[in-house]
Amino acid sequence: MARSITAPLTPDQARSLRAGESVLLSGTVYTARDAAHKRLCALVAEGKPLPFPIEGSVIYFVGPSPARPGQPIGSAGPTTSYRMDAYSPTLLALGQLGMIGKGKRSQEVIDAMVKAGAVYFGAIGGAGALLAKCVKSSQLVCYEDLGAEAIRRLEVENLPLTVVIDSTGANLYETGRAAYLAQRAARESQK
Repeated sequence: MARSITAPLTPDQARSLRAGESVLLSGTVYTARDAAHKRLCALVAEGKPLPFPIEGSVIYFVGPSPARPGQPIGSAGPTTSYRMDAYSPTLLALGQLGMIGKGKRSQEVIDAMVKAGAVYFGAIGGAGALLAKCVKSSQLVCYEDLGAEAIRRLEVENLPLTVVIDSTGANLYETGRAAYLAQRAARESQK
C-alpha cells in the first residue's frame, strides 16, 4: 500500500522514507529541467535569491507538453535525471529535500542527498498522460523563454512515485537488481 505524503517535505518526513517504498505525493511541486537548473545555480553563485522557496521543496524533472483546453497541464512524464546531476548538489545544500525523475544518479548527488537528508523519487516513464491527471493546477514561476522547460509551480494530488534513493543512500537500482539476480539464481538452482 502506498504511503501518502505532502510537499513541501519536512526533514523528518524525508528521512523516514525508504528506498523501494511507494508513495502518493500531494501538495506543491516545482518543475525544472537542466536549462532551468543551470540558471538557478547561476543565481546561487551570484548570491541572488531563488524564484521559489527551496527549503523542503520537491523538484520534478519534467518539460510538460502544452495543456489542452480546460486542463492545467499536458503530458507530464519524467525526464532523465542525470542531466541535473551537475546542479542538484547546490540546491540540496540549500534545503531542497526531494527530486522526481527517472534513471540513475551520480555518486556526488547521492552523497549530497545523504548530507541533506533528501530523497529521489522515480516516476513511471512513458506514463506522462496518466501522471498529468494528478496535476490540479500549474502556474508559471519564471523563465518563460524556456517554453516547456520553464519553472512552474504545480499543485498535485496523489502523484504515484517510488522512493528510488533514500536519505541513507540506499538505492533501489542496486538493491532491486541484487534481489532479482538472487531470486533468478535460486530458481535456476532448483531446475
